[in-house]
Amino acid sequence: MRHASSSSSGAVRPGSGAMFDRIARRYDLLNRVLSLGLDRRWRRKAAAALRLGDGAEVLDLACGTGDLALEILRRHPGARLTGLDPSRAMLEVARSKAARRGAALALEVGIAEALPFADETFDGVSIAFGLRNVPDRARALAEMARVTRPGGRVVVLELGEPRGRLLGPIARFHIHRVVPRLGALLSGAREYRYLERSIAAFPPPGDVVLMMGRAGLAPDEPRPLAFGACHLFAAEKRGPSC
Repeated sequence: MRHASSSSSGAVRPGSGAMFDRIARRYDLLNRVLSLGLDRRWRRKAAAALRLGDGAEVLDLACGTGDLALEILRRHPGARLTGLDPSRAMLEVARSKAARRGAALALEVGIAEALPFADETFDGVSIAFGLRNVPDRARALAEMARVTRPGGRVVVLELGEPRGRLLGPIARFHIHRVVPRLGALLSGAREYRYLERSIAAFPPPGDVVLMMGRAGLAPDEPRPLAFGACHLFAAEKRGPSC
């Protein structure tokens, strides 16, 4: 899960990626502990939501240490996958993991708001736990739509404020009290103390769906996970006639 400080405008700004460089080596362990191991299941659902065909071209944004990208390749060994992230240290971890697994994963440094790819390059685009940290989310979604081929899929996996009445309070306590303290303790990095603010700053599911629609995507119904602590958003790129 990607975490960063919040700005005065309410958007979460990760800056140059330096903060993620500092925690790159402990990032995977932190994810397992802080999500109670659920992040792996969430990524499997995100990979499935792409609905890829054989030999698909896929872009994974804010790919971090490569967990979602590698899950996509596990499900679709013939896919050609590119991972992009602002943190060089995160990409180094992803590169090492891909090499150990014999996975063909192209990795580039970059940001979601300015993708260095031509229009309609990919059959699917994904971003897991990264949209929350993008300063201009609308622009990032528009870029995702731009580089996706008509009929292709854009999938967003993101944390949010749990709103369930029954178990929602427990999930909120975990996010607002346990996660920031445990993350800071395990990582030794102050960045994890900002997780509570970053989640609070992220818009509710309905607003995310509206943003996806404005970007030229036809969104599915958002899928809540873990009592709304996480949501899976999926959408199809509209064709010229839509």
